[in-house]
Amino acid sequence: MSNTINNRYDFVLFFDVKDGNPNGDPDAGNLPRVDPETGHGLVTDVCLKRKVRNYVQLFKSNEAGYDIFVKEKAILNESIRKGYEELGIDLNEPPEAKKDGKERKTKGEAQGSEIDKGRQHMCKTYYDVRTFGAVMSTGANAGQVRGPVQLTFARSVGQVVPLEYSITRVAKTTEERAETGGSEMGRKFTVPYGLYCCYGFISAAIADNTNGKNGTGFNQKDLELFWEALLNMFEHDRSAARGQMATRKLIVFKHDSALGNAPAHKLFELVKVKRSTDETKPTRAFSDYIVEIDRGSVPTGVILEEKI
Repeated sequence: MSNTINNRYDFVLFFDVKDGNPNGDPDAGNLPRVDPETGHGLVTDVCLKRKVRNYVQLFKSNEAGYDIFVKEKAILNESIRKGYEELGIDLNEPPEAKKDGKERKTKGEAQGSEIDKGRQHMCKTYYDVRTFGAVMSTGANAGQVRGPVQLTFARSVGQVVPLEYSITRVAKTTEERAETGGSEMGRKFTVPYGLYCCYGFISAAIADNTNGKNGTGFNQKDLELFWEALLNMFEHDRSAARGQMATRKLIVFKHDSALGNAPAHKLFELVKVKRSTDETKPTRAFSDYIVEIDRGSVPTGVILEEKI
């Protein structure tokens, strides 16, 4: 692994969806998530992190240090236990065995300096732990990791209108249902169009693990992979409900220092979105919007980068 990042970053991500469901709500029958007070669409941060994880898993699956901790069908406690085995730490030694001058309190669970070693190993092994952090105090216990990369919920620029469609299936799932005749009914939910905006933050201070610091080790190579994932994550996430989703803009503010040179909210206020077409008509394409950046007001010590 190369050295950890030295600069703070704040970024604005715009993505859109057409005739699709960007993030269904399981508590609402998988309807697209909507703010009930404003009618704006929502996409959760964990939904976006899932797509980043899937992209990294797809393209870096055989490369050391880029495994994914939170992935489909993964048993998290088993991954933690495996990490201690790779470190050569026996968590099943008898209680009378001394560790850091103390008896092991719970069989199969790390304690003392073992937890710090386990935490460091998990950060080194798993890209998503190094990036987003993780709670690993369950099972064998590798502590908790605060990730340097954080995302907000994405909110649509304008109101969205969730639509519901009835669909039919001529095939039957069981013999009993086959005897009833007719088609089986189902439902699909979409929004006709929505442009969503998400804000992100990358802390060099939290990434720094040099000189005895307790950072995650998130480095420059990890950062470039993260930008790549944000730009391409929808290209490998196609489904009938997400056929037309795309990253439209990625605007990055790079600070000259690790702690930053300007408040994030002041930088985000430099990015404005307005309609390019008649505001009385519904939006149906990205071309219905214009994203403007007040480049002349970028503070000293901050560099503006447009990734797309």
